[in-house]
Amino acid sequence: MTEYITDSTEKETKQYIVVQIGSEKYGIDIGYIDTIVRMSKITRVPKAQVYFPGIINLRGEVVPVMSIRTKMGLESDVYTNATRIIILKIEDRGMLGVIVDAVCEVVTLATDEVEPNNVHSNHTKDNFINGIGKNGDQLISLLEINAIIEEKDNA
Repeated sequence: MTEYITDSTEKETKQYIVVQIGSEKYGIDIGYIDTIVRMSKITRVPKAQVYFPGIINLRGEVVPVMSIRTKMGLESDVYTNATRIIILKIEDRGMLGVIVDAVCEVVTLATDEVEPNNVHSNHTKDNFINGIGKNGDQLISLLEINAIIEEKDNA
C-alpha cells in the first residue's frame, strides 16, 4: 500500500502592486485597488490640505487625488510619462486617487516573506509602512493605506 503525504501547510499569500515613489519601491495591497490611470489634469480645490493637489474627473465621477510624496514629507511630485494615479476603493469613503512615480509590477508574497515594521521613529514616512516584503533579493516597503488616507495632517 502506497502512502501519500500531502502538505497541508499551504502558505497564505497576498498580492501587491509594486510602485515607485522617489527612489524607493512600495507595495500596495491589490485588494484596495480599483484601477490605474495615466496622469491627467488635476483641478485644484481651494483650501485643501497641501497633500491634496486636487480632483480629477474619472468617467464622470469626481475623485480626490492625494500626493503620497507630500504626505510622507518627501520632495514634490515630478510628473513624467511613467507617472500614474492609482484609484483606491476605500470602504465608507468611496474612491481616492494616489499619485505614484511609476507602476512596476504585481508580486505575490507569502506571510513568511513579510516582516512587520519594527521601526518606531518620529519620521512621518515610517508610520505609513506596515511591513517589509522580501521578493527575491528585492525589499518592498508595504504601505498601510488606512494610515496614509487618515484625515489628520501628520506632516
